[in-house]
Amino acid sequence: MQPDALATQLTSGLLSFPVTHFDADLAFDEPRYREHLAWQATCGAAGLFAAGGTGEGFSLTPAEIDQVVRAAVGEVAGAIPVVAPATGATAVSVEQAQAAEAAGASGILLFPPYLTEASQRGLVEHITAVCRATRLGVVVYSRANAILSDVTVAEAAERNPNLIGLKDGVGDIERMTRTYARVGDRLIYIGGLPTAETFALPLLQLGVSTYSSALYNFVPEFAMDFYAAVRAQDRATVYRKLSEFVLPYLDIRDRSKGYAVSIIKAGLTAVGRDGGPVRPPLTDLTAGELAELATLIEKAAR
Repeated sequence: MQPDALATQLTSGLLSFPVTHFDADLAFDEPRYREHLAWQATCGAAGLFAAGGTGEGFSLTPAEIDQVVRAAVGEVAGAIPVVAPATGATAVSVEQAQAAEAAGASGILLFPPYLTEASQRGLVEHITAVCRATRLGVVVYSRANAILSDVTVAEAAERNPNLIGLKDGVGDIERMTRTYARVGDRLIYIGGLPTAETFALPLLQLGVSTYSSALYNFVPEFAMDFYAAVRAQDRATVYRKLSEFVLPYLDIRDRSKGYAVSIIKAGLTAVGRDGGPVRPPLTDLTAGELAELATLIEKAAR
């Protein structure tokens, strides 16, 4: 898929960030993963991001990431574009971007270069190295140790025609305002904060027209309805859904570090789709928390 076509597609709807399934021995469970993606592809999302944060990409080896991406492409390519991760050191990110293109992915989500601090100049070079290593459209993720200034985003966009988007994992209103004012519609803007529904309505005013929905994994109808209410700027519906489901859900999520991922797999289990375990260093919800989540989901579905 050409970068401009991917950008148009991703901004046309909600984005799916599926979990990666593991078996009891914590090995990649490809059959269950494929089954999950086949379901996700029928629920209306505009794009599917394999092995991202919700997909525990940080716990996968490069070989496993390639396996996950190939499984995703094999299962849903043609029905929904698959965006693959590039993460870690620049050389590793370059290799992963090239492997994703060879696997048939539609685009790249470029994660921060973990475990090292970097200057804005260094981040521009990091982004440029990955963009020049592939013909695919690249979305860069601003968060953690790679928080991009408006000047950096503008320079990276000018240097790299296939840089198509910025995913924001910071939620700094002034930073996003400066970025949109400087870069405008040259890029697409994707909300990337944990449980992005919480921030979706205010960020819409800053040009962030879509977001990564982890909730879509286990309550896709709710997630799609919520997204529609955001795009319609239906404040009454958005805040009703926040109060009835999202905020009580956050109360469970916030009980332990890493639960932003763990609770998604628990949600799948709660709706009868067996999310399976998370890998260390993440931990699974307790039995009591899983039961509490199941009750919340059942109540929201009434």
